[in-house]
Amino acid sequence: MHAPPHSKIQVLPEEVSCRIAAGEVVERPASVVKELLENSLDAHSTLITIEIEEGGRRLIRITDNGEGMNRPDAQLSCQRFATSKLRHEDDLHHIQTLGFRGEALPSIASISRFRLKTISSESSLGTETSTMGGVTWDLQDFAGTRGTEIEVRDVFFNTPGRLKFLKSVPTEFSKICYVVQQAALVHPAVHFRLFHQGNKIFDYPTAKTTQDRLLQIYGPPFLERYLPIAHQSQGFQVTGFTVSPHFARNTRSPQELFVNRRAIKNSTVAHAIQEAYGSFLPKGRQPQYILFLTLDPDSLDINVHPTKREVRFSRPEIIHSGVRQAIKNVFFAAPSATNQQNNCTEPITKEPFKGSQLIQTVLSDELPEPPTLDRPQKPLPTRASLSLFVQEPSTPYRLAKPPATVLSLGQIHHTFLLGQIDKDLYIIDQHTAHERVLFERLLRNWADREIPQQGLLIPETLELPPHQQTQLEEWVPTFAQVGLEIERFGQSTYVVRSVPALLGSVSIGPLVMELLEELTEWRSQDSLERTLRPIFATMACQSAVQAGRSMAPPEIQTLLQDWANEQYPLTCPHGRRIAIRHSFEELQTLFARPT
Repeated sequence: MHAPPHSKIQVLPEEVSCRIAAGEVVERPASVVKELLENSLDAHSTLITIEIEEGGRRLIRITDNGEGMNRPDAQLSCQRFATSKLRHEDDLHHIQTLGFRGEALPSIASISRFRLKTISSESSLGTETSTMGGVTWDLQDFAGTRGTEIEVRDVFFNTPGRLKFLKSVPTEFSKICYVVQQAALVHPAVHFRLFHQGNKIFDYPTAKTTQDRLLQIYGPPFLERYLPIAHQSQGFQVTGFTVSPHFARNTRSPQELFVNRRAIKNSTVAHAIQEAYGSFLPKGRQPQYILFLTLDPDSLDINVHPTKREVRFSRPEIIHSGVRQAIKNVFFAAPSATNQQNNCTEPITKEPFKGSQLIQTVLSDELPEPPTLDRPQKPLPTRASLSLFVQEPSTPYRLAKPPATVLSLGQIHHTFLLGQIDKDLYIIDQHTAHERVLFERLLRNWADREIPQQGLLIPETLELPPHQQTQLEEWVPTFAQVGLEIERFGQSTYVVRSVPALLGSVSIGPLVMELLEELTEWRSQDSLERTLRPIFATMACQSAVQAGRSMAPPEIQTLLQDWANEQYPLTCPHGRRIAIRHSFEELQTLFARPT
């Protein structure tokens, strides 16, 4: 039905509606790779080769040895809602393929220069068709072997509004690596090869088991930190691996969930995992896992998101209960589960916090008595006057006024500090206060271009999967400017040779992983300093004394003094509160004392 010429409501032209649909399916080059991989896997391919140029902007070529298509099917495949996966409406309720909507190829073809070559086992000649912006302009025969090759060039060439939102080449390619890595995890019987700019990034031959594929992707250290899961519960199965709480880190990677071999995000499962860890998980740490759920397709709705990233369970309470129990069983069954639980309930950091060498020197001498309300604190030993708080040169602060009079009054539950500054009473979060002081000093040292490095006596090695290797390569030069020196050492290994001296004995692996996680989605075209601020914030957070760690009186005194010297900032770099203040006048009023 056509709308009248002057009607407010018009039916969109086919090419416009195709581009709108493409916007739902194709967010970036990685979306193209995901959709094409799903088609290759649905075609029962055992060898898939992915070739990428310029992070997928210039070229995405995927070649498989799957079933292929004859000419009529090849011509239909690029039409909207044409699919080989569904026959009737009822098929939507028990989908067992990765693709099913018939939107992928026409959506991709509408925003690129698209070429398809395919040949089935039933024919000696294949079909090659070319499309530009969704308009087919060439159709011819070719000779070859069974399978399909799809070439996508100049993605978003005709939609500049979407093109400008793409990120850097390394960032876009890292997302492609991640998509291929996810596909490889759930299809160990398929051989995956990935190339970028003609260079082989990884080659995962067919593996006999999922565990063998995990070793290919993550390396042997992965299995040392993770516990295997195998659990049957009320009509579905949970398998995979979850991190031992003893090795939990601040970062969320990996947190992989696959339902019937489909990579998805689901709040029900995420909540169940968090509940299962419960008190096993140290404060501030995140659960890491790779889980595979297998259940009846009839109990699952995967038609709730354009890119199939989400699913809906018909009985979410059963899924929640089963996943939670599967993980709890692992913790209680593991030989060291009791020890791990005990370790997790103790303070995370048992050694003296940053600046430990100086603190140990002071603690080896006669300690001053704890301060009291009616007795001034004894002076610290002379050697402590350099800095008990951090290992850095003693340099004057840039203060608008002289430092305040600070008196330490102790620690509450190894988490909060009590102190008097001038006439006021403060309750201070030890972690956020320390984090803000470190952040300000890092920022100040950067402004002076004086970030001293501390070389590591034994360089620390990092084993990274391909998508994180690509992310790290992009940020290595920036990290070097803030004192974090990282070099490549082998195919998937990196070596950390130095860190900013200000950070002391920071845990390097978690620091680098958290930096990568935070910077993956964050990028700015602004000044370098604006780029570095979140890096400094993460460094400071990783290096700051943790909640739950006992602090000696000299440490408390120095931390309070350092925070006061920074002009009493009220939040950490991430926006969390640092202190609560009660003025002397408020205390007088509370206790009904005459003013």
